Amino acid sequence: MEIKLKRDRDYESAVIGDNHAVKVLLPNNKETNLSEDQLIREALKNPINSKMLSSMVKSGEKVAVVTSDITRPLKSWVVLPYVLEELEKGGVKNEDVTIVLALGSHRKHTDEEKIHLVGEEVFRKYKVIDSDMDDCMNIGTCRNNTPVDIFTPVAQTDRVVCLGNVEFHYFAGYSGGAKALMPGVSSHAAIQANHSNMVKEGAHAGNLDTNPVRQDIDEVGQHIKIDFILNVLQSFDKTIVGAFAGHYIDAHRAACRALDEMYKVSISERADVVIVSPGGYPKDINIYQAQKALDNARHAVKDGGIIILCASCREGFENKVFEEWMMTKTKEQMVRDIREHFVLGGHKAAAIAMTLMKADIYMVTDYDKATVEHMGFRHFTNLQEAVDEAERVTGINSRVIVMPAGGSTLPCCE
Repeated sequence: MEIKLKRDRDYESAVIGDNHAVKVLLPNNKETNLSEDQLIREALKNPINSKMLSSMVKSGEKVAVVTSDITRPLKSWVVLPYVLEELEKGGVKNEDVTIVLALGSHRKHTDEEKIHLVGEEVFRKYKVIDSDMDDCMNIGTCRNNTPVDIFTPVAQTDRVVCLGNVEFHYFAGYSGGAKALMPGVSSHAAIQANHSNMVKEGAHAGNLDTNPVRQDIDEVGQHIKIDFILNVLQSFDKTIVGAFAGHYIDAHRAACRALDEMYKVSISERADVVIVSPGGYPKDINIYQAQKALDNARHAVKDGGIIILCASCREGFENKVFEEWMMTKTKEQMVRDIREHFVLGGHKAAAIAMTLMKADIYMVTDYDKATVEHMGFRHFTNLQEAVDEAERVTGINSRVIVMPAGGSTLPCCE
């Protein structure tokens, strides 16, 4: 059986012997006769538990439109023009709109990346800025004692519109909704406090109501008014197949229900070998981002099994604390330290450490071999070599699960 997995912008292929029981986990196809444009327009015309955006705003108001950064798969250049059109219909002038790219704790963008994200025409006509963790206002505290620190240009605006892509998140449950603000445009202290809840019960992919991380995220809307959201669902090839607009909780929950139908996939038993790709660029731009697919694969592999992660990770670690933890601590130390004192960046390392405690990780990557192996992974330059070695270790009759869209597929053992 030949498999093809995305690595950066290209495909990596390998052949798995017929002696193996192989199951390919793919998202369920979402049937729609509507184009991306039609889906977005219909969502904006029929918002959930909300007035239309165009009838909500008025001339003279300042509006912040918060959208995703370069590490997220949201096609802002497709979505943004329709939102800006609605604002224009409501009388809002171009100069009163600020498009905020929600960095969270990620690096700043180049101008070329900003143009890629929003489109050349939008970049030319509107103010487009990165959020800044060091320029935030405190406007309250969540029940979990997480400070609500919001990027000043967002906190001081008249209207807040949040855009996002909804997918599973390994400890927030789902992306989207108010996550554009927490952690999207929050301070370092707020992000760290929110993410510290990842070690608590309920903080896992696919869980909302009892998830302490998501509780913080949703509570932000009680401190700063989120006037409107537009969240989309994307297939594993990044085509927009669903759009949900309106109230920041109700529209988000509708998107989550639709996501479950697409991306939760049942398995009868866990496999000896799980072969996973985050889905290519930008989800495998660095190790920090590729970890999400690795975490999803953890739900599909047997204890003591092997996960083959096919991810370019050309940019390395992204986060300095993450890099320090991965390069200086053992897996046991990382898990212990994150439980005793949460450190942003260290949380990703601890999540990887928990996976390493469950399974061996083979990494098919463009990144440096010495560094990859120092992290406790095995380094491979091509997928076939990794598959052949996994077969040698686990045996010729081992069970294999393949996850071509690992960042968007949540295995659920029946």
